[in-house]
Amino acid sequence: MDAEQLLDGLNEEQRRAVTCPTTPMCILAGAGTGKTRVLTRRIAYRALTDAHDPRHVLALTFTRKAAGELTNRLRRLGLRDQVAAGTFHSIAYAQLRSRWADRGIRPPELLERKVGFVARLLPAAQRASALDVVTEIEWAKARDIEPDDYGAEAHRLGRRAPLAHREMARAYQRYEHEKRGRRMIDFDDLLRLCRRDLREDRDFAQAQRWRFQHLFVDEFQDVNPLQRSLLDAWVAGRSDLCVVGDPNQAIYGWNGADPTALADFPTDHPTAEVVRLRDNYRSTPQILAVANAVLAGGALDGDPDGDRPTLDDLRANRPAGPIPTVTALADDVAEARAVARAVRDHHRPGGPWATQAVLCRTNAQLAVIEQALHQASIPFRIRGGGGLLDQPEVKVALRELQRHPGDLPAALADVVAPARSLGPRAADEPDLDVEVEPAADGGAGDVAPDSRAANLEALARLGHDYLALESRPSTAGFLAWLRETTRADQPDEQGDAVELSTFHAAKGLEWPVVHLAGLEQGLVPIGHAKTADELAEERRLFYVALTRAEQEVRCTWAEARTFGERTAGRTRSPYLDEVDAACHALLAGETPTDWVAHLAAPRAALRRAAASGRTRRRGDAARAGRGSGRAATPLGRDDLDAAGRAAFEALKSWRTRQARAADVPAFVIFQDRVLLELASRRPDSRAGLLGVTGIGEVKAERFGDEILAILAEHRAS
Repeated sequence: MDAEQLLDGLNEEQRRAVTCPTTPMCILAGAGTGKTRVLTRRIAYRALTDAHDPRHVLALTFTRKAAGELTNRLRRLGLRDQVAAGTFHSIAYAQLRSRWADRGIRPPELLERKVGFVARLLPAAQRASALDVVTEIEWAKARDIEPDDYGAEAHRLGRRAPLAHREMARAYQRYEHEKRGRRMIDFDDLLRLCRRDLREDRDFAQAQRWRFQHLFVDEFQDVNPLQRSLLDAWVAGRSDLCVVGDPNQAIYGWNGADPTALADFPTDHPTAEVVRLRDNYRSTPQILAVANAVLAGGALDGDPDGDRPTLDDLRANRPAGPIPTVTALADDVAEARAVARAVRDHHRPGGPWATQAVLCRTNAQLAVIEQALHQASIPFRIRGGGGLLDQPEVKVALRELQRHPGDLPAALADVVAPARSLGPRAADEPDLDVEVEPAADGGAGDVAPDSRAANLEALARLGHDYLALESRPSTAGFLAWLRETTRADQPDEQGDAVELSTFHAAKGLEWPVVHLAGLEQGLVPIGHAKTADELAEERRLFYVALTRAEQEVRCTWAEARTFGERTAGRTRSPYLDEVDAACHALLAGETPTDWVAHLAAPRAALRRAAASGRTRRRGDAARAGRGSGRAATPLGRDDLDAAGRAAFEALKSWRTRQARAADVPAFVIFQDRVLLELASRRPDSRAGLLGVTGIGEVKAERFGDEILAILAEHRAS
């Protein structure tokens, strides 16, 4: 293949990214814009035009799988094994091993199983938190924070830690001290040591910089401060650097990633060329409209009338497809069954199941989906070992259950709390391997403490389901039932199956049909996201989930969800407001070119109307209760005039139709008292609707036009 052939099939922006001679270069590649294709072709093009020697190229990725895919593509382009590709950790480790061998240094032992190591350093009362302590240490090291600085930095950043910041700092200090005493290093130490040696060992640095003269970094929005500083040590002020990334897919801040690295690149490298790829070849115009609207909603989270950032909306290149749907279900079991029905309805006879995926925010949510697919005889596979039983805290809990073979109900009562100890196993106890692979080398998912708790509650719920089914329950029986329920329908890695995945694990993948389940406040966004940065990342994560779909997206949420033995009412994700707004525009035949402006006006108007409505409601309540000494008597049907009673019956009929269409109880749409107040007051505007108790901005936007039309027919002249 010659250089010109490499440009076949590329659009103008892609050709620019491949052929531009300028370095440094920053390629901003939106979802589905051909990022990997452009990256590999730039490497190959520069090699074929003698702009660089492929033997001196280093391509850095964030997972071994991504490195393998990049290498395979380069081989197909004719570069064979000349280009070095790997993760930050693997390249650093290879360089360190080479240095140690050259200097006759005995390599330190690599600590691969940290949880037990850390547990033994903690007081007995804190050992249950060992897994979360390890996660916090990894976050601190990714952020390049030393033990002595941890307390101040954690406080400054508002970090939620498994221990008090002072105690966490001591645990971190003991961990580092114990490692040094045993001459051990962990995965993050590989990056620190390589950076140190590049800075302090001149001969080593010169050798490595000669070996790797042309650097390429994929997914640059995911670099953490430690990786960024190591990259700076590799580059050492040279200009031959190309980074590729998408700021809208920066979703690993919880794990220490620094999304500002991509935004700061032009400032850090003033001579850099920036090329934007905006043509999406993955998703339909309808899916991209919804995804663009969701991102635009993030620009309005502050002052809707203030300055707005300019968003580079993705441009669709696929034919039109179905408008995405949003469906509310009565509870999580009903939702799971509805998802299973939808999966079966979308499966063509003789066609593959693998054209569909079900994505949830957390691993815990996947358990009830697994059950529903199993009951429907639909083959499924958990993406990347992300199933409930694969989670470290669940493995620990199962180990605890095995210690109580005769009293399963009592043992289950303890499962919803974190495992009591991660100390040494008994001699006859099976090794359940509770360690976690480093996130930079393939970890995917949110490992915050409350996510661990949700996984344990999901396990407890499965236990109670088993107890309800089994007349003679036992721990052994429960473990066997778990394997049957959650594993029986999983084919081998290459088999045909519907994929189940978390939003995080789905990044970089795509399917024709995507079912997004459990889209509720507290999950999307996740409950522990409190700061503006955390909430912005949650919105980007939802955007990533949406843009996994090629042809169709189906969104569902549950009005109630069971956690262990407790069932709680739920409200839908606020991000579905933008989904609804985009879908309404699409139904009206509109595709706004500026989603921020399209969303801003009604949102500001609704806020003003809501404020006015709240003022009126407070006045009405004060007048109704003035001098009575008691609350106002609830409005009844007999309190309505003839026109009001007719309006009430019409509203009830309309509500029934809406409930049947959404497959939810009627009260989920509106309670009777709301319909009675509507029939009594018969407002004639959106602002008037917002003055009715029980009608908020979302329902006014969703149902307002239909309600106003009904009331207009029954308004007394």
